[in-house]
Amino acid sequence: MEYLLTYSLYILILSALLGISTWKLFKKMGYNPLFAFVPFYNYFIILKETKRPKWWVVLTYFPIVGTVMLSVFHLFLMERFGKTSFGQKFLTIALPFVYLAVVNYSSSTELVDEEDIDEEEIKKDSFWSSITYAIVFATVIHTFSFQPFGIPTGSMERTLLVGDFLFVNKLKYGLRLPMRPLAVPFLQSTLFDRAKDGNPKNDPKSYVESIKLPYLRLPAFSNVERNDIVVFNYPGDSVHAAIDRKDPYVKRAVAVAGDLLEIKAGELFINGKPEQKMGDAEIQQAYNVNAKTQLDIPHLYQNVGFLPVREFQTADGFSYYFSGLTPTLAQEIKEIPGVTSIEPAIEPKGVQDISMHLNLKKSQEEQRIIYTDKVDISNTIFPMNKDWNKDWYGPIKIPKKGDMIDINLETIPMYSKLIREYENNILEVKGNQIFINKVAADKYEVKQNYYFMMGDNRDASLDSRYFGFVPETYIMGSPMFTWLSLEGSFTDNNSSYQANGWRIRWDRMFKATNTGEANKASYWWVAVILMGIFFGWDHIMKFVKKKKNEE
Repeated sequence: MEYLLTYSLYILILSALLGISTWKLFKKMGYNPLFAFVPFYNYFIILKETKRPKWWVVLTYFPIVGTVMLSVFHLFLMERFGKTSFGQKFLTIALPFVYLAVVNYSSSTELVDEEDIDEEEIKKDSFWSSITYAIVFATVIHTFSFQPFGIPTGSMERTLLVGDFLFVNKLKYGLRLPMRPLAVPFLQSTLFDRAKDGNPKNDPKSYVESIKLPYLRLPAFSNVERNDIVVFNYPGDSVHAAIDRKDPYVKRAVAVAGDLLEIKAGELFINGKPEQKMGDAEIQQAYNVNAKTQLDIPHLYQNVGFLPVREFQTADGFSYYFSGLTPTLAQEIKEIPGVTSIEPAIEPKGVQDISMHLNLKKSQEEQRIIYTDKVDISNTIFPMNKDWNKDWYGPIKIPKKGDMIDINLETIPMYSKLIREYENNILEVKGNQIFINKVAADKYEVKQNYYFMMGDNRDASLDSRYFGFVPETYIMGSPMFTWLSLEGSFTDNNSSYQANGWRIRWDRMFKATNTGEANKASYWWVAVILMGIFFGWDHIMKFVKKKKNEE
C-alpha cells in the first residue's frame, strides 16, 4: 500500500506539471484545459491528436519505462504545434516541462494542419517510431521480466563460466518493483566509470536518488530453495543506497532460512550432513602446484579452457596457485611432465581471514604492495569477532522469519547489519547494554528470511563467508539460460595468464543454467520467439492496420 500511495503522489505531481505547462495547448486542440491535469487521460488525448497508438498510454507512468515514454509523448505534442527542429526536440527532452511551458504561454504558438506536414518528416517519424518501440519493448522486458547479466569473475566456475551472459528470470521469486523509478534504461547503477581517483562513489549515477519508492515484491512462483543458483544485490555495496541499484552477484544458495551451516577443512556441511552436490555443480578447490620447469599454461587452456592461475618462480623451479580445480582437472595437471607435487590449499583451523586496505599511493611510489592498518571489511571473514576462515567456518544458523535471536556483545557483530540496515531499526551499543529503537533489548525477532550464498569455485569467491547473510529483499531472480558465452571477454586481474583471445563457446549457447542437472535443456525456441516479436512486431501491426484500412 505504501508503494502505491507514494507512486500515486508522483503521478499527481507529474500531471500537475503537465497541466501547468500545456493547458493552453489543450485548449487550442479543442479540449477543456482541465483535461491537461487529468492523469493518463491527458496523454491519451496527446496520442489521439497525434494519431499514435492510444494503448501506449498504459506505459505512461511505468517505472523507468515512463522516463522514455513521457519524453516521446512530449515530442508528439510539440510536433502537433510545429516544433520539429533538432534544437526544439532537444529542449523538449532536456527541459521537458520548462520548454512545454514556453511554447504553451507563447502568443505565437499555433496548431499545424496535417496537410502542412512534409512527406519527408512523415518517413523520419515512422523510422524513429520503430526505434522508440524497440527501446520501449526492451525496457519493459528488462525491467519487469528478464534482465541480461554477465559473469565477469570466476566464483561460479565451472558451473557458470567467465564470459557467460545470462537472462535472469525476475518473476520466479516474485518481481521486485523498481525502487528508483526515474532512471536511464538498461543501466544498473552508473552512467560511466570516471576512473580518475578509482572511487566509485564519484561516478555519475544512472538514476535519480531523491525520487524513491519503498520495497514491494509481487507474489512469487516459487521460493528460493537450497542449492538454487540465485542472482541478488551485493550486500557489501556501500556506494548505492537503493537496494535494487546495488551491484548484482550470482552464487548458489547453499543454505536457506533455518539451516545450520558449517565448513570443515573446505568441506561444506548443512544441518550436520555433507552438502548435496547438484548435477550441474562442479565444486572446486584451490591447489598449490610445484614444477621443475615452467608449465605451458596457454597449451593447457587449449585443452581445458581458461583457468585462473598465479605463477611464481622459485629456487627449485616454478610454483603455481590454481584458485579452482575440480578433482578431474587436478588429476590431469598432476600427470603433466615436470609437475613434482600438487596439494589442496587448505587454511589452518583457528586462523582468521582478515584483509587490510591497500595503500595505493605508497604502493605506486615504492612499486610494491603496501597495506594500511585499516581493516578491509568487505574481504574479511564474517563476523569479525570469530577466528574463522574460508575453510573452517561456523557452525552458524541462517536467520528465519520469526526467529528470536539473542542480542549481546558476543552476537552483535553477526546481527548488527541485519537489525540496522536490512530491517531498518536504530541500533545503539552503550557500555554493556544494547538498545533497539531506544529500548534496551536482549532478544530480537527476525522480520524476514535470509540466505547463505557461496560460489561453486569456493576458494575464488567473495560470498556470504565475507559479506554475511543475504536478505530476501535483496533477491533479484533466477538465471534462466545462457544467451551468449564468450571466452576472453573479461580480464582476470588475479591471474598471471589470460584466455587465448576471444572465442564463442557455442556448446553453452541458450542452455538452461538453473536446473540442477548436468545435461542442460536448450532454449533456442525462446530466442527465436523473442527475436521474432522484437524485430517483427512493428511490421505485423502495420500489416494489420493496412488490412483494416482496405476493408
